[in-house]
Amino acid sequence: MKAAFFTLFFLLFSGCIDTAYAAEDTALKGGAFDPPRVAPDFSLRGSDGTELKLSRYRGKLVVLEFGYTSCFDVCPTSLAMLAQVRKKLGALAADVQIVYVTVDPERDTVAILKPYLAVFDPSFVGATGSPEQLARVRKDYGISATKNMMPGSKPGSKTAYTMSHSSYLYLIDRQGSLRSMMPFGSGVDDVAHDVRILLNTQKK
Repeated sequence: MKAAFFTLFFLLFSGCIDTAYAAEDTALKGGAFDPPRVAPDFSLRGSDGTELKLSRYRGKLVVLEFGYTSCFDVCPTSLAMLAQVRKKLGALAADVQIVYVTVDPERDTVAILKPYLAVFDPSFVGATGSPEQLARVRKDYGISATKNMMPGSKPGSKTAYTMSHSSYLYLIDRQGSLRSMMPFGSGVDDVAHDVRILLNTQKK
C-alpha cells in the first residue's frame, strides 16, 4: 500500500514538473506585447535595391532593429548576435528576416548599408530614407535618436558625430503583429527561443 502511494505521488509530482517546464518553454523571454498589435508599416529604400515595405515579409517572422553603420560597439555586437541566432535556428532561419533601419540617413546610403550588413549575414536587409521618413518610423516604434558631435569637430561637419539611440529588437510574427521586444544584451539562446516559439505557433 505504501509503495503504491509513493508511486502515485511520484507520477503526480513528475507531471507537475513536466507541466511547469512546458509552460516555461512556451513563455516568451522578451517583453511580450499583450495583446499583440499590428506592427506599423513603412515604405523605405531597401539595401537590396527595392522599395522596402514591412508588409512584404508577411508569412515570415521579422526581427526589426534600428542602428547605424558607423556605430562602434552596440550595433555590430547586436548584428553579430543575430547572425548567430540564424545559425542556431538551422532550417527555420529560412522563415526569418532581419530588417535593419538606419538612424543615420546622412551617411547610411543603400551603397553603404548593403556591404556592411553582408559582413554579418548576406540575408540581412537594411532600410534608409529621408530624415523625415525615418523620424516617422522611429516615432511609430518608440525609438529615440540623437546626434552627438565629437569633441573638437568642425562646425557643420557631416562625419564627425555619433548617434545615441534606443536599441531594441522587435519580433514581428508571420501575420505582421508585434509580439516581443528584446533589449540590447539579450543572448543568442533567448532570442532564438522566442523566434522558435513564434514560428512554431504560427505555421505558414
